[in-house]
Amino acid sequence: MNKLLLPLFSGVGVALAIAVLSYSNEILSDAVLLMAPFGATAVLVFGLPDSPLAQPKNVILGHLITAFIGVFFVQVVGVNSFTLAFATGLGVSAMLLSKTTHPPAGANPILIMIAGQGWMFLLTPVFIGAVVIVIMGKLIQPIQKRLIEK
Repeated sequence: MNKLLLPLFSGVGVALAIAVLSYSNEILSDAVLLMAPFGATAVLVFGLPDSPLAQPKNVILGHLITAFIGVFFVQVVGVNSFTLAFATGLGVSAMLLSKTTHPPAGANPILIMIAGQGWMFLLTPVFIGAVVIVIMGKLIQPIQKRLIEK
């Protein structure tokens, strides 16, 4: 039975986390808390919570590091085909070197550079959104662990 319950409960956790971020966009008119890479982040946090790639340090710092690189390129270096590729590779290298690898964060430089985001993007949605997903994951994980044990 838990072979069915665990995936379903993980999906409910993902839906709740994305709903909180999405609803926050509606009530906080100046703050955007949702970005596409958070969908993949939620898969790891709720679907594979014990994975090293889903740990809070990796989720939060992985997103912050790669987002910083993306914003830096927008604000300082410039955006073109070469810098998009270079910034994305640099983001992956930085996560690996800092032991904060979080694959969904690899999309951040591309997203940020194409959209031309500024420094505030690091706070919202990147930092606050990642923290919300981590907190919700930590709240859901005890229930998931009970489902596994049954």
